[in-house]
Parts: sequence; structure tokens; C-alpha cells
Amino acid sequence: MRPRHWRQWILLAGVLAWTLAGSACHSGDPDALWKIVHGQCVPDQTGHGSPAPCAEVHLDGGEDHGYALLKDRNGPYQFLLIPTAPIPGIESPRLLAADAPNYFWDAWQARKLVEQKAQRSLPREALSLAINSAYGRSQQQLHIHIDCLRPEVRAALQAHLHEIGAHWAPLSVPLAGRHYRAMRIAESAFAQANAFALLDDAGGLAKHTLVAAGATFEDQTPGLILLDDSASLWRLDPGHGEDLQAHSCS
Repeated sequence: MRPRHWRQWILLAGVLAWTLAGSACHSGDPDALWKIVHGQCVPDQTGHGSPAPCAEVHLDGGEDHGYALLKDRNGPYQFLLIPTAPIPGIESPRLLAADAPNYFWDAWQARKLVEQKAQRSLPREALSLAINSAYGRSQQQLHIHIDCLRPEVRAALQAHLHEIGAHWAPLSVPLAGRHYRAMRIAESAFAQANAFALLDDAGGLAKHTLVAAGATFEDQTPGLILLDDSASLWRLDPGHGEDLQAHSCS
């Protein structure tokens, strides 16, 4: 077979694998989270003062700037932060608007719900946030996963903390088999930052997955390590940062 035909077969195999991976990620009702939040949690909160079936609903800025916190069915401790406005995912321009809510900070504050489920206090280094790319998610409503970090990922970040600076740079070790770039940010700065804007990609954010892992820096400053990976057909990488989370808290 001629070399160009080999290349065509390799490309075809890659496209098929990507399609199958995408089908697995997008099984089920892609609007399930929106139906729960918009159809149940928000009406229950506004009509009855109860957020059920969500754990919490926050509407101080109205539905356009509000969010709900829902216990996820995967894992004993995982929660999801879900905007009460219709936002499909990380690629939405609404997330980069000047008045966009700081969903990542709200999600970090909600880590207390994970601790409540675990029935114990957890070190900040054990906790994390994750949002998957447009190609690696199962739902067409933005949601941030709030859960514990995989122990081996936590150990790798701690061992290479000295490499991680205030600007994006490739991390020298893979995490869960994927190569990420990383940056550090103090918790006080994270409270004011737009985490989506920090990705700084003029080509759009659809391919990005973003993870925030709790950290304590060398001078004992509390902060977070941000991790970014991009979906890639050639690497068969759907951009699924959730893979760095344990869905258990050991």
C-alpha cells in the first residue's frame, strides 16, 4: 500500500476513535442538568424557599447571574455548580463578559459541601474543580465539577510545585496520561479573577478543559494551581479534565 494510503487509514482510524469516544461522553439526555435546575430547583427556590432537588440555589443577582449546587450521581461526594442562566459550556462568550459571574470562585467556596458529605475537614490540596471541553462533556449546560483530586495527581503537583509559576507553562510530568500546562494563582487573586479569561485563547475556548487544584505555596500562601489541556483529534484527547478527580476522598 502506498504511504499516502497508510496516512489516510491512520486518519480514518483516528476519526473513528474520536467519534466513538464522543458518543460515550454524550450518552443520555444532554439537557438533563438544565431541566433539573431550570425546571425544578429554581421554581422550588423562588416558589417555596427550598432548592430541592439541588442542595443550594443562589439568585442574589437574578437568574442571569445565579447558580445552583447539585449533588452529582457519580461519586459519593461530588457536587456540580450549574448556572441558572442558559450557558452551554466553556465556549460561551457570556463567560468572558465584563459582568460575568465568577463561577469558579463560587465553586471553590462550595467545596464545603464535599466536606459535609465526607463528614470531615479536608486539606485544600485534596480538593479540585474541573470543567470539560465542548468535546469531552456529557451535558449542554455549563457545569463545574467539585470533588477531590486523585491522590497521584495531588502528589505530582506537590512534587513539581517549584516548577509552576504565575504564567502558563507546560508541566513537565503528565497527569492521568495527559500533558497539561499549569500556572499558580493566590486565592485572594482567584477571588477576583475570571478563570475563563485566564485561558487567553483568541481562537475560542471550546477545546479547552480547565482544572483548579487547591494548593499551599512555599511561603504558606493559600492558592490554586490551574491546569489547562486542549482537546486534540491527533492525540485522541477529548479534553476531559474531570479525569484528574477521584470521585472519592481517601
